[in-house]
Amino acid sequence: MTDETNLIAWSLEEVAERHGDPTAAVYERLFAKSPEMAALFIGDKTGAARGEMLAVVFQTLLDFSSEGAFGANMVRAEIINHEGLGVPPQVFTTFFATVMETVRDLLGDDWTPSVAAAWEDLLAGLEAAIHNEATV
Repeated sequence: MTDETNLIAWSLEEVAERHGDPTAAVYERLFAKSPEMAALFIGDKTGAARGEMLAVVFQTLLDFSSEGAFGANMVRAEIINHEGLGVPPQVFTTFFATVMETVRDLLGDDWTPSVAAAWEDLLAGLEAAIHNEATV
């Protein structure tokens, strides 16, 4: 890892390399924190929707932590898409934090202060995007 490394990308890649698909771990943590969210996935018998949603989240996180070409717009669009399901915008904050917590736990000792700071900055930017959309 060098100073030029995108620590968000690095952490997601390390988790995938070491643990494979983290979808089950992310959603297990989400449903433990917010049991009411499980009801929104009642029709997702195979977990395909959860996996697809997490893939989009990873794309958004990677974009937000690098060139920022579409991440904020993706967050806005998904907030609007989820309104019809009764999902309030703040759930996105919870979900992004859940992803970070899962990555942190899966990285273990490799979750360094630099990685933590990168995720904190990312979550702050995402929170601002969510707040801006919620107040529009």
